[in-house]
Amino acid sequence: MSIQTPKGTRDILPSEIHLWHFVESKVQEIFEVFGYHEIRTPIFEHTELFVRGVGDTTDIVEKEMYTFADKGGRSLSLRPEGTASIVRACIQNRLLDTLPVLKLYYTGQMFRYERPQAGRYREFWQAGVEAFGSANPLLDAEVIDLAYELLADLGLKQLSVQINSLGDDACRPAYTRKLLEYIERHLDDLCGKCVGRYERNPLRVLDCKEAECRTIMVDAPKSLDHLCEDCQQHFEQVQHFLNDLEVDYAVNPYVVRGLDYYTRTAFAVVASGLGAQDEVLGGGRYDKLVESLGGKPTPGVGFAFGLDRLILALEAQGVDLLEPHPCDVYIAAIGTEAEKVALKLSHTLRQQRIKTDMEFAGRSLRAQMKTANKIHARYTILLGDNELARNTVVLRNMQSGDQSEISQMELMETLLEKLNCCSSP
Repeated sequence: MSIQTPKGTRDILPSEIHLWHFVESKVQEIFEVFGYHEIRTPIFEHTELFVRGVGDTTDIVEKEMYTFADKGGRSLSLRPEGTASIVRACIQNRLLDTLPVLKLYYTGQMFRYERPQAGRYREFWQAGVEAFGSANPLLDAEVIDLAYELLADLGLKQLSVQINSLGDDACRPAYTRKLLEYIERHLDDLCGKCVGRYERNPLRVLDCKEAECRTIMVDAPKSLDHLCEDCQQHFEQVQHFLNDLEVDYAVNPYVVRGLDYYTRTAFAVVASGLGAQDEVLGGGRYDKLVESLGGKPTPGVGFAFGLDRLILALEAQGVDLLEPHPCDVYIAAIGTEAEKVALKLSHTLRQQRIKTDMEFAGRSLRAQMKTANKIHARYTILLGDNELARNTVVLRNMQSGDQSEISQMELMETLLEKLNCCSSP
């Protein structure tokens, strides 16, 4: 039996990689427009980082991390999310002192051992932003605006931002106690996951997708009704700034995050037409995370999203993503001497950054033209004994079928003119 990919992983094939290139380039463009700079961190870290950062009572740490001992007996884990690693890097490299507000973005692979489903894998690609140094609600609003603009610019439609406030150390403990009391009275009617979350992470019970749990939690205490004065003012200011930015948002008391480090603002962006799993992006504020990982007290806010999930959403909404031509020119050569000229010619074309491929198997002209069509070449250069004798080539437009014989001296200028003229915007 042939070896297959491990469960929860997949190959991203050449036929679909243009979608990833499109999303990744757009992510980089929009993040940098908003003043964010890329950072890259190791794909594995000391397990303690995620236990302290993500939270030892979260599903991620308790059930989903890929953890192993290295040859020195140290406990390491493949990163299950990006924020803790970014904070560690900022503390270790003293980045938090470089700017009043430090803005960073990242993309990369994450790993969680969970049940694979549509748009969710055990190895998945995630992108996100982190902004450190300010507790100003103005920054919350900018980050939410960035999230909305990114998804809208990618082409997603019918987007809605949903926001909530989870309070802080001053008001959240009292609220959590009331929530626990409510959940305790309904434990027998909740699903198994929610029963498990009861003491470990009770806020997660609020966003359970099971219909019966959702019905029960309608009357549960809401964090918005238990905010202290500072948190209430902060949340009102976030809404004020979002109104100024004309961001389409709604207050949703059921928006909570699955990680322990979130405080105050929590938000999600949802897109219609995706069924129950309609959340495309999520984030919020985490003012205590840097301190909990050994840094000086530093407020932070950010968001993350899965590229797998985002691409699925783009496809579900039928967003028209133009497939680029993987090949500008294919050289069909007949005969040994023609192959020698084709090799030199392809070298010259590639120096001009013209995407060029050629024949290597010595097949018939008909077979070579089938390959040119299969790889969606825009133009084909036909080169045989007759063309060699006249020092010419036949240049064929593969879309229209028009072709003409031109001298090899004129080829480069003609090709550059045609490719630049007909290139997609």
